[in-house]
Amino acid sequence: MPRPTPAIAAFLVACFGVAMFSVMDVVMKGLVLGIGVYSAVAWRNLVGALIAGIAWGVSRPRLPGRAALALHGQRGVVVAAMSLLFFYAISVLPIAEAIALSFIAPLIALYLAAILLGETIGRAAILSSIIALVGVAVILAGRLAGAYEPAALKGVAAVLLSAVLFAYNLILARKQAMVAGPMEIGFFQTLTVLAILALAAPWLLDWPRATDWPAIIGASVLAVASLIAMGWAYARAEAQLLIPVEYTAFVWAAICGWLFFGERVTATTLAGTLLIVAGCILAARARPPIAEPVVESAIA
Repeated sequence: MPRPTPAIAAFLVACFGVAMFSVMDVVMKGLVLGIGVYSAVAWRNLVGALIAGIAWGVSRPRLPGRAALALHGQRGVVVAAMSLLFFYAISVLPIAEAIALSFIAPLIALYLAAILLGETIGRAAILSSIIALVGVAVILAGRLAGAYEPAALKGVAAVLLSAVLFAYNLILARKQAMVAGPMEIGFFQTLTVLAILALAAPWLLDWPRATDWPAIIGASVLAVASLIAMGWAYARAEAQLLIPVEYTAFVWAAICGWLFFGERVTATTLAGTLLIVAGCILAARARPPIAEPVVESAIA
């Protein structure tokens, strides 16, 4: 029997997964602006499915059962819609702003975890979420001053709807990790999303330019690495511990926005980021019970 994994290890791996996904968002924004939302998401999932399929095959896997396949399909549908909405949003909004707006998702997911997974919501988890949301409010107060243009208003609506789907996605991630290993999750999720997007390919798919392929491959590697890391973490810790980790995405968005898009990091951004990190540290220090791995993992 494998040794139990300390919850702090799952927390740190989840932090790595969020960081990889945040950097992927930056890469994807460039692709979306170049070849459109649908084509950028479709090509990224095609390459991602190839990479994840090789990784899954090398791990000498067993074919998933019906329960696992049902969850893979369910999460794939949610992720496909969530991705299209979010990447449309970052095409008309600054990345950091879109991510800040999406932070409604962890708060929704915290309570969905209690309803759907039967988890007990501890005081530390609630307090950490409140602190992090205060940080988001501070950031928004500094970044969202002024009126939106019509396109930006559509972006706000898209990212908020995406956030609702993302909240449900976080719950599915925990349930999925209970019946499948991280390599399997990474492969079948990208494959399912690709299959769904392929239905519209004859009408919407554009062929990328040669200069787009490094970004497509890079975004695919980052997405698969994030999926594997998050699958490993969610198999070993409760959702209420890992959900606050999602707030660290803004830290990476602020850094990447400054490096690649020249976005200035304001005093309110720094203050909000400190509150967000404080909330995550509080969640980690709550020391929930050690969670046993529930599936055999190729990277355990």
